[in-house]
Amino acid sequence: MKVHLDTDIGGDIDDLCALALLLAWPEVEIVGVTTVAEHAGKRAGYVRYALALAGRTGVPVAAGADVRIGRFALGTGLPSEHRYWPQPVPAAPGPLAAALDLLEQSIDQDAPVIAIGPFTNLACLERRSPGILRRARLCLMGGSIFPGHPDFPAWTYADDYNVQADPAAARDVLETATTTLVPIQMTAQTALRRAHVAPLEACGPLGSLIAHQARAFAAEWANAERYVQGCPGVPADLINFQHDPLACAVALGWDGVEVREVPLALEIRASGLVATVDDAGRPHRVVTAVDGPRFNAFWLAQMQRLSAA
Repeated sequence: MKVHLDTDIGGDIDDLCALALLLAWPEVEIVGVTTVAEHAGKRAGYVRYALALAGRTGVPVAAGADVRIGRFALGTGLPSEHRYWPQPVPAAPGPLAAALDLLEQSIDQDAPVIAIGPFTNLACLERRSPGILRRARLCLMGGSIFPGHPDFPAWTYADDYNVQADPAAARDVLETATTTLVPIQMTAQTALRRAHVAPLEACGPLGSLIAHQARAFAAEWANAERYVQGCPGVPADLINFQHDPLACAVALGWDGVEVREVPLALEIRASGLVATVDDAGRPHRVVTAVDGPRFNAFWLAQMQRLSAA
């Protein structure tokens, strides 16, 4: 199965976990990776570094929409490189047109596009080639449609980074394409845990990098302290939520979720883009339930394949 990943890797570490899942998944061919909210190609450099660790340097990578274009409403900064990467990582800059070309080539191959960052590249592609997203197979990590489970964080649309970082792009994409949405209320039920760190160390060079970043992320963000009290579904050793790996699994047909078609109306308010259920709206496939513990075990089991690759 061919897939394309559109990512803002380099901040929240679940992007790296998602890329690793695609690399480990049997019979998946990554035909392109594009980056978004770029810093002069730094995120593309991180993708190339991770691919090299996995022995997959032939995967095409292109740096997409840069923060300098002024579209992003939320912070897009990168954490300190020396804490998260074992050595300096060269940037891999390039023109936005090259990233849009790579996206279009993937769509022409009928490869699902898994967008796990702001949807800016997709909106730019639609502006350049009107109508192209109508024939694209899009799986988007983002959205907030229904209230979440009471045992997990009570996030709302305002907490959804990927949509709210560039709400105009999200509106353009969701009004044009029929997508699969993996909302934050579903990804809140997944977890990268401290118990996973030691097994990851044995999962080859890429697994070791994830373990290294997990330790750094845990020390910087202390998510367990932020979320465990008052959220009985969150494991006590939480490091991070696996937002982006879950979106990749959904795109590839993992059967631990429920999906139903939901018509959505969109409105940009001062607080961001709001999506509401409306019979007159465009239908989208929305993940409405997930077996979080099963996904956590599944993701870790897939990482074992990295050491055998």
